[in-house]
Amino acid sequence: MLKLPPLSLYIHIPWCVQKCPYCDFNSHTLKGEIPQQEYVAHLLADLDIDAKLVAGRSVKTIFIGGGTPSLLSAESMQALMDGVRQRVDLDPHAEVTMEANPGTVEAERFAGYQAAGINRISIGVQSFGNDKLITLGRIHGADEAKRAAQLATNLNLRSFNLDLMHGLPAQTQVEGLSDLRQAIELAPPHLSWYQLTIEPNTQFGSRPPVLPDDDTLWDIYTEGHKLLSAAGYQQYETSAYAKPGYQCQHNLNYWRFGDYLGIGCGAHGKISFEDGQILRTVKTKHPRGYMEGRYMHQSYDVDASDRPFEYFMNRFRLLEAMPRSEFTQYTGLPESTVRAAIDEALAKGYIIETVDEWQITEHGKLFLNSLLELFLGEE
Repeated sequence: MLKLPPLSLYIHIPWCVQKCPYCDFNSHTLKGEIPQQEYVAHLLADLDIDAKLVAGRSVKTIFIGGGTPSLLSAESMQALMDGVRQRVDLDPHAEVTMEANPGTVEAERFAGYQAAGINRISIGVQSFGNDKLITLGRIHGADEAKRAAQLATNLNLRSFNLDLMHGLPAQTQVEGLSDLRQAIELAPPHLSWYQLTIEPNTQFGSRPPVLPDDDTLWDIYTEGHKLLSAAGYQQYETSAYAKPGYQCQHNLNYWRFGDYLGIGCGAHGKISFEDGQILRTVKTKHPRGYMEGRYMHQSYDVDASDRPFEYFMNRFRLLEAMPRSEFTQYTGLPESTVRAAIDEALAKGYIIETVDEWQITEHGKLFLNSLLELFLGEE
């Protein structure tokens, strides 16, 4: 028997004005107009099928990602959200986040998004250096990013997030910390601050830019962490900082091994069942195939041998203590299956253990991959 964790909904909008050279997300460069009404109809048909898997369960959070969801009109967003509410039991206090690029943020449109039920936006700033934004293939400038943040403040949303990257091509420590200071001045309740990584199957992957050396990366991170802490932000996940009470509830559910439906091109889902089954779903990536009604690319059960790694891969990204009892409740496995790995992690100083909890240490944060490898292939 599994304890059913909280349930979320992820919705993917796959189009962008142009593809960024570092991006390995499922996004497609816009050619002409977005088929908005048609795509929304397919999203809701996709949800019709998946909603049967979670009958009677309440959706606690929604995240609309991409791509660039803010390319959708307010009318399309209203139709989407109305359709979602008709198909699932949406908690009246649900956090509903939408990603937006500063270049597509307009006051009138955002008031419409808010009226549709969006109460949190995540703005993809990445940098306040116009030269860096050009290198990253972004379509906005620094001034637009600041205007978008000001707009989000004025809307009195539940919360908003700024996405910021560091370790950018040829970035100095001074530049990296300047970006962070400018973000802090805008006073977002939440900041996602993560290091650029070069991914395969991207433009940067085939033509890698010159990135800062390891010493510079370390200095940006350590000094940046001090800046954020001094400004009242608490790090609660590897790359996420928030003012008290403003953690992203949707992402917390991912990292706590929660359940989520995934609809739209390339969206992933994870659904637990009381009988012990954990189902993962992957939707068709390309808009053409998806909009021919072939929504499901694959679905598979998570084997018992894979559950420890999947559980801790998520859980150890969070800095909070985790209840030991939840491992068994959410995976269906006794703690004895991971006891040897836990003991090794304790011996190496990666985690600490109490009668009721496990928690990653500062040392463990630095060696997260080594910590997670201990849980690979547990039987």
